[in-house]
Amino acid sequence: MKEHNKMMYYFRKWATITEEDEARIRSAFEPISIKKKKDLLVKDQVCEYNYFIVKGCMRTFFIDKKGNEQIFQIRMDNNWIADLESFFSQKPSKYNIEALENSSLLRISYKNFEHLLADIPALEKYFRVLFQKAYVNTLNRLTATMWESAMDRYNEMLKENPEIFQRVPLIYIASFLGITPESLSRIRKQI
Repeated sequence: MKEHNKMMYYFRKWATITEEDEARIRSAFEPISIKKKKDLLVKDQVCEYNYFIVKGCMRTFFIDKKGNEQIFQIRMDNNWIADLESFFSQKPSKYNIEALENSSLLRISYKNFEHLLADIPALEKYFRVLFQKAYVNTLNRLTATMWESAMDRYNEMLKENPEIFQRVPLIYIASFLGITPESLSRIRKQI
């Protein structure tokens, strides 16, 4: 199960995992593939799984009152994606999750996730750190949207994740940055 190796690398980075733990983790995750432009989650469905992206690119978005797509997150290789609010509450999602590339993922159900955390306390530490980092990143993104210029947000994205510009259509990057495609085009011409 080669696809599990990347995920196990990240678990080991922040938690002490025994061979027995690893076997339990591997059995709790199911490998899946999803084609480009296919939905992993549709608004009003319950997010039944948390996903580790082995290879691929995904976006989380919602449709605003004007009918425009607003991208909430873009995730690529070796990242997690889910609507955590729906996943943990087991209530319908407010978001859609779509594959931007043909993608290979590992998924874990809510029930298996809870069992893993109970059986392997080291994983609780891993996910606590992961969720703390995600929370801080979300706050930073919100703050940046409110206080930083579009040019600064673009430059930060370029610095932090240059690969995104090779793999994600610019219209989606503009939405993620909270600007129009025309504004993104102007920014790119200035650089």
